[in-house]
Amino acid sequence: MPTAPAYDERLVVPLRWWVLSALFVASVLVAFVVSTPIWVAAGVTAFLAALLAAVLVGYGAAEVEIRDGVLTAGRARIGVEHLGAARPLDAGEARLAAGREADARAYLLIRPYLSRAVQVELVDPRDPTPYWLVGTRHPERLAEALAAARATRSIPPHRTG
Repeated sequence: MPTAPAYDERLVVPLRWWVLSALFVASVLVAFVVSTPIWVAAGVTAFLAALLAAVLVGYGAAEVEIRDGVLTAGRARIGVEHLGAARPLDAGEARLAAGREADARAYLLIRPYLSRAVQVELVDPRDPTPYWLVGTRHPERLAEALAAARATRSIPPHRTG
């Protein structure tokens, strides 16, 4: 039986994106109403509205979750035993980590509407990915949840004997 997530956040697009999309669809409707029959204008507008809604819902469907010792960020999943330190980044640090200081081998789950992130070091020697950069609205909470999940999943030292 799965347990409740230690951390769960959906990276939904902000309300302003929906408002701008609605205004764009309205302007397309006006442009088509004055130049085409009403059925063409309505059809094109309905298609465009559905397409934009699907794009916004799909783009905002990315989820960051910690459950049962597994960090899920978008489509990627990794056990917390393979994770090292998690460092919350403010807006400036996140911008640098995703841009000028980025490692091309890193896994990035970032969104332009999220200014902050968490950089999570990977300690698995078989994984060439040095870190994950995960955009979030709550970087401190995510870093704390990762630290707690790692502490509960720590593997005891190997005994020789």
